[in-house]
Parts: sequence; C-alpha cells; structure tokens
Amino acid sequence: MAGGLTVTIVSFSYFRNGIPADPHGHGGGFVFDCRLLPNPGRDPAFASLNGLDREVKAYLEACKDVHSFLAHVFAIVDMAVASYTAREFEHLMVAFGCTGGQHRSVYCAESLAEHLRQRGVQVAVQHLALGQGQT
Repeated sequence: MAGGLTVTIVSFSYFRNGIPADPHGHGGGFVFDCRLLPNPGRDPAFASLNGLDREVKAYLEACKDVHSFLAHVFAIVDMAVASYTAREFEHLMVAFGCTGGQHRSVYCAESLAEHLRQRGVQVAVQHLALGQGQT
C-alpha cells in the first residue's frame, strides 16, 4: 500500500457549486446535507463570519441537533474508514453541503477532520465556498 487511507473532506454550497465531483475518479463518497441544522448565517451577528470562526463554532456547538447529526456522521464514517483501511483502499471522500457553504458545512467538515485526526486517520480538508461571499 502506497500511503494508506486519506479521507478528503469537502465543504460546499448547494446553490453556488452543487455537489462536488470526486477528483480521485472513484465516483464520490458520502454527501451530508447540513441544511437540516440551525443556520447561524441567518443571524446578522454571524452573517459575515464562517464555520472557522469561534463565534460560529460556539453557536453550533450549543445546538443539540448538531451533536446528534455529527454523532451519526462519525459512526458511519468510522465504519467506512475501518472497512476501507482493512481493504487497503487509499481514498474516501466525504462532503458536507449547506446553503451558502460558509457556516454549517464548514463547521461539520472541520469537526469530522478533528474526529478522524484524533484516531490517527490522514485527512485533507477543502472549503470550496469560503471566500465566495454570503447568500
């Protein structure tokens, strides 16, 4: 095996870019829709911020639904990582989308990246809509 499994985690906007293609040619992986979660972007206090900012993280960390959503995501991705590692796959893609790709998807992508890093999994994170403004 060349380098082991790398999990590519992508955040994106459903309205700006749509679901991203898998650059590794495997046809994609998991796509999680974060639009079901509370949207801090609707609050003027958070509109110019993104999911990397402390204030947005605190807002989302205080939401019970976000914890439940991420617990389910972590469980299914952990299962895939174990299977893919055992089968010597080298790539898994996980994408998180929301309305503008600024708040919820970025926060969830970073949360999964941290979760996997703590378990020794190699990750690469891309935020496709950051810097493209708000919706």
